[in-house]
Amino acid sequence: MKNSISRRDLITVATGAIITMPNLVNANSNESQDLKPPLPDELVKEFVGAAHGKLDKTKELLAENPTLLNATWDWKNGDFETALGGAGHMGRRDIAEFLIKSGARTDLFVETMLGHIDIVKPILARYPEMINCKGPHGISLIRHAEMGGEMAKETFDFLKTLQKLNSQTQ
Repeated sequence: MKNSISRRDLITVATGAIITMPNLVNANSNESQDLKPPLPDELVKEFVGAAHGKLDKTKELLAENPTLLNATWDWKNGDFETALGGAGHMGRRDIAEFLIKSGARTDLFVETMLGHIDIVKPILARYPEMINCKGPHGISLIRHAEMGGEMAKETFDFLKTLQKLNSQTQ
């Protein structure tokens, strides 16, 4: 029994290394090129703040810095908020729709404020305990529906009924 490597095995291994090595080098160099510095804290805070009520400022900041779209401001103690989240709990349908059309990631709270009962109902049917979850600043789903006004009335009524049923079963 031989313990040595044949010339054929050595050539096969060397050829594989030669073919693979440039890909490994390129993968590492592409990875380091893709890393960008974090957005400045004050810019994120300004963008999230603007989306609470200033559509023009929100549009201006997003046009200047498109990567702000899904940026999250940390208010501390587990309270994270995006611009869309701010527009949601303030009832700013115009800002929320602008951000969603721009590609922002939406959530149950914003969909509740927008009155999208066709989205809210199946989520709460699947996860009924979410009736009690809190959004940015601890604001409830029902409060988001209230902020949606007349266009979210059906969603508000649905949430009130669901909340009432939950309180009766506990």
